Amino acid sequence: MSQGAHKKTILVVEDDESISLGLRMNLEAEGYQVRVAEDGESGLVAAREPVVDLVVLDVMLPKMNGFEVVRALRSEGRHVPVIMLSARGAEMDKVMGLELGAEDYITKPFGLAELLARVKAALRRDAIARPAASEVFQAAALSISLATREVRRDGQLVPLTATEFDVLWCLVEAPDRVLSREQILQRVWGPGHHGTLRTIDNFLLQLRNKLEADPTAPRHLLTVRGVGYRFSP
Repeated sequence: MSQGAHKKTILVVEDDESISLGLRMNLEAEGYQVRVAEDGESGLVAAREPVVDLVVLDVMLPKMNGFEVVRALRSEGRHVPVIMLSARGAEMDKVMGLELGAEDYITKPFGLAELLARVKAALRRDAIARPAASEVFQAAALSISLATREVRRDGQLVPLTATEFDVLWCLVEAPDRVLSREQILQRVWGPGHHGTLRTIDNFLLQLRNKLEADPTAPRHLLTVRGVGYRFSP
């Protein structure tokens, strides 16, 4: 991180003291400001502060679990990126975390290099061209602004998570071109990500439910069987 650059603030919500201490030391060594919370309730309070740029959130927490924290943040319209940590690698846990609005999900035990790469990728995605972009993309009833990262349908704001917006914009930038699941995964999460292609299907399902008048007969977010997805303006 270059000298003089704005230090990003990362909130670590983890009740295992040895893990939170290790994360704090390594994240600070990378140049981040780090805050720590030991339970879900205090983590939720801290995550509401505008200074926090990203949350590393354990699933199994006292007082309030990680899923409940993410659900509360998203229901309040807060879009701070969240990376969830869990000792359980069950597919349904990952799906639940992503569907609630987490940007990424890492199973314990994890390598610090991998975690740091995921943190950088999540922060990079969250800041994509945010200050300079002024482009607004219009597609029938949809209005998509890259500057504000907002999507409106018939003038009404549709709340999207940071990653939902990135997946949508990835397709919008290539109108009528088919992108494979691998291409979407690479463009949105970066080359170091080990997510499954099923992740892309889950995000497209969420986007259709939020943006399409009839999610079962989508007009914009189209499946090309055996290949991937395309956006039709």
